[in-house]
Amino acid sequence: MVHHAVTAPAMHVTTTVVGPELDDSAGSSLIEWTRQQHPLAFVRGGDGIVGIGERLRLDFFGVDRFHDAAAAWNRVAASASIRDDVGMPGTGLVAFGSFAFADDSGWRSSLVVPETIVGRRGNTMWITRIGVHPNDVSVTAIVSPPARQSIGPVVAVRFEANEHDAEQYENSVREVLAALDRGEIRKVVLARQLLGAIDVAADLRAPLAALEAAYPDTFVFAIDGMMGASPETMVRVIDGRVSARVLAGSAARGSDAISDTSAAATLAASRKDVAEHEFAVRSVLGSLRPFTSVLDVSPHPFALKLPNLWHLASDVSGMLIGAAGSLELLAALHPTAAVGGEPTDAALALIARWEPFDRGRYAGPMGWVDASGNGEWAVALRCAQVEGATVRAFAGAGIVEGSTPERELAETELKFRPIRAAFGG
Repeated sequence: MVHHAVTAPAMHVTTTVVGPELDDSAGSSLIEWTRQQHPLAFVRGGDGIVGIGERLRLDFFGVDRFHDAAAAWNRVAASASIRDDVGMPGTGLVAFGSFAFADDSGWRSSLVVPETIVGRRGNTMWITRIGVHPNDVSVTAIVSPPARQSIGPVVAVRFEANEHDAEQYENSVREVLAALDRGEIRKVVLARQLLGAIDVAADLRAPLAALEAAYPDTFVFAIDGMMGASPETMVRVIDGRVSARVLAGSAARGSDAISDTSAAATLAASRKDVAEHEFAVRSVLGSLRPFTSVLDVSPHPFALKLPNLWHLASDVSGMLIGAAGSLELLAALHPTAAVGGEPTDAALALIARWEPFDRGRYAGPMGWVDASGNGEWAVALRCAQVEGATVRAFAGAGIVEGSTPERELAETELKFRPIRAAFGG
C-alpha cells in the first residue's frame, strides 16, 4: 500500500549489509535490481542506490514546493524508527526526489520512499527495507537480496521535433539576444523539446543501463519517469559538509587527440563561455553563503571531459552552519544561472515567453535525501521524461553576449545525443 502525506504512518526502517556469500553482484549494475516499468535509481560509477516498490509518496506543487517538501520530510523522519547497521550515504530512511523546474509547472514535484532499497558504495553493499510494521523490516525479512532481473533489449525510440522547431528556436535566440542588447538580462538558458513514442511494455532500465555504460562519471537517474545522465551536482550535503559542481560553457569533442586538446583549450579561452560560467558560479556562491561558515571555489574553471563534449566546470565546497539540510539548500539554489539565467526573474520570464512547452522536471533537482537531511542532488540534464507511450527529450543552451542562433542550435543537438543513443537512436 502506498501512503501519502496526510495518511503516512510512522516508517520502520532496517538497513543491513549484504555479506559476500549473498552479494553476487561483482561486475553487475545496480539497475538490474530496480523494476522494468517504474525504475528508481540514482547511481554513478557503479555506486549509488536503486529502489523497488513505493511505500510513501509526498507530492508538492507551486512556489513553496521545496519548503513544503523539507517540512513534510522532517515530520516523516522525526517519527521513523530506524535501525541502520551501515551508516553510509544513502542508508537508513531515504526518499528519492524529483522537482519541477518552474513555480507554475503543471508537473508534480515528489519525494518517493521505496519499499526496498539496494545500495552500494565501493566494496559495501546493503539492503534497506521500509515498512509500516516492525515485522516488515525484521532482520529475517531481509537476509536475501531481492531478485535481480536481466535488463531487456534496447528500446527503439525515434525522436522528432515539430517541423518548425529549429526555425522557432533560432528566432527565440534572436529575441533573447535583442533583450541582451537592451540590457534587460545578462544570460538566459533556452531549451528545446523532442518527442518520441515508446512501447508501454518496454524495459525502461535498458536506456538507463546504456547511459550508465556510456557516461560512468555522471549521475544516472530515474525518478517518476524522468531519466537521464547528468554531469552537474546541484548540491551534496554529508554530515555538515556541502559541495557542488557548477557547469556552464561547452564545446564539442575533437575527432582525434590533437583536435580534442585544441577544443578544450579553445573553450577555456572563450570569453563568451567563461562569462557564461562566471554567471553560474556567482549564482551558486550567492545562494550558499548564508548557510555556510566556510565556502571555497576552484580558482579557475577546468575543462571537464565527457564522451560527447567538454564543459567548463568549477567545484564549490564548504561547511554548513545551522540546521539546513539538502532540501532547504535546494530551495535557495534553484534555479541556478546554469539552467535559468541572470538576473533570475528576468530570465525566467523570457523562458516562459519563448519556450513553447512546460519544462516539467527538466533542469530541476533530481536525487535523494535521508532522515538527517543529507542528500545528493543533480540537475536534470541530458534527460527525457517517459509518460505512458510518450517520451519527451530536452536540451538547452546558455544565451549570452557573443552567442549566435546557429551555434546555440548546434549545441542543443550535441546535448540530445546521449538520450537519442540511449533510446536506440
